[in-house]
Amino acid sequence: MGAYDDILHLPHHRSEKYPAMSMRDRAAQFSSFRALSGYEDAIDETSRLTDRRAERSEEEQRRLDEILLRLEEHLSEKPTVTITFFRPDPRKEGGAYLQRTGSLHAIDRVGRRLVFQDKWEVRLEDVYGISEEE
Repeated sequence: MGAYDDILHLPHHRSEKYPAMSMRDRAAQFSSFRALSGYEDAIDETSRLTDRRAERSEEEQRRLDEILLRLEEHLSEKPTVTITFFRPDPRKEGGAYLQRTGSLHAIDRVGRRLVFQDKWEVRLEDVYGISEEE
């Protein structure tokens, strides 16, 4: 004989004072609870690394200007170039250095930007290197 045999087959109690809880509401009692919602996201954002924007030396700027002049002479040929550029991070200090390859459409000296065939643009002050594809 078990310890609970005397109550095992008794009818389930139903309250006369309170209505029965729906299965959905009953299940909600056992759902997870996050007291610190957003905490993990904040930790992830803080730990995400960014690069500092490097300052170009006069020699690097001169070399970049020479490449831009040479590219301007051949713009009608839509030269394919790979650029290394700095993209500032929208949420924190710093950013990332990225590379992109494409056909150059225009060099806008007034607007200080490079414009590619696919309409993508990059500001000249964000460009750190340009290599021409053969």
